[in-house]
Amino acid sequence: MARIAGVNIPDAKRVEVALTYIYGIGPAISRRILEATKVSPDTRVKDLTEGDVVKLREFIDKNIEVEGDLQRQVSLNINRLKEINSYRGLRHKANLPVHGQRTKTNARTKRGRKITMGSGRKKSAAKT
Repeated sequence: MARIAGVNIPDAKRVEVALTYIYGIGPAISRRILEATKVSPDTRVKDLTEGDVVKLREFIDKNIEVEGDLQRQVSLNINRLKEINSYRGLRHKANLPVHGQRTKTNARTKRGRKITMGSGRKKSAAKT
């Protein structure tokens, strides 16, 4: 099992797909990395030479922000939005959708479990 950027990438998968297991690397960036390091995207991780793994590891360390550093940067950006009380920051604080989605219906994962506010029927007039 090859270890790149602190992540064990799976042996049986193609390198192009296996690199996407690293936080911050998607399919497009994975292809760009393989072009720059001149590693074939079709080779399996278990078939990579030690030199190929070293090339990939060094390229990712130097040129791409991944894993802990990227997560730290994202959380700092969110905290900055909260501090300056921007609209997006307020939505993050309130734990609501940030990108303009509707909340009257949907958004259940963000808002939590459904809470019924009333019994659903009006009480009849007082009996005399």
